Amino acid sequence: MSTRRDLVHRLMREHGRPFAADASISLRDKPAPLWQLLVLSLLLSTRISSDLAVATARELFSAGWRTPQRLRESTWQQRVDALGRGGYRRYDESTATRLDDAAALLLDRWKGDLRRLREEAGGDVGRVSKLLQEFDGIGPTGASIFLREVQQVWPSVRPYADELVLKGARAAGLPDDAEELSRLVDEEDLASLAAALVRVARDPSLLEDDAG
Repeated sequence: MSTRRDLVHRLMREHGRPFAADASISLRDKPAPLWQLLVLSLLLSTRISSDLAVATARELFSAGWRTPQRLRESTWQQRVDALGRGGYRRYDESTATRLDDAAALLLDRWKGDLRRLREEAGGDVGRVSKLLQEFDGIGPTGASIFLREVQQVWPSVRPYADELVLKGARAAGLPDDAEELSRLVDEEDLASLAAALVRVARDPSLLEDDAG
């Protein structure tokens, strides 16, 4: 008979690729990849498919804007064009501005390094979330996306599970509690489990595919 751990490992194997990895972000506790995760979180925050948001993030990074400094060297029109190429046309103009504002705030307040934001929060996850929401375009949803993924490289965030992760857990018959979920996997796999459960929350039929 299948155990919870068996189910968790199957879900991670089939659906647990972090969104950062889909966006070609080699996530590490370094300024550039953390900036890239912030960009991805901003893009995923709008009412657009995650596939389009991920594709758009890859387009922005392909344009060379993998650091806030490089993005600030771009023009608004260049950003609009890159967003359009990624399929982000509905929000391209406002997002082009928000990206520049985010880069400016990160550089001015935290010297381009989100680890400084983490330090300012004193290790408090709720405070990290609030500080992230000071970036225009990052609300509670965007902050949750960032925290779900960054727990891969920020141990102080673990275990992190927002309501969407817990919704997926309930659908899969798993504990709807971050601490209990964390006992089912190694710490470094929590981001992968979160990604899998987000996909299950959005498409419960994945559970049927998994069972089959």
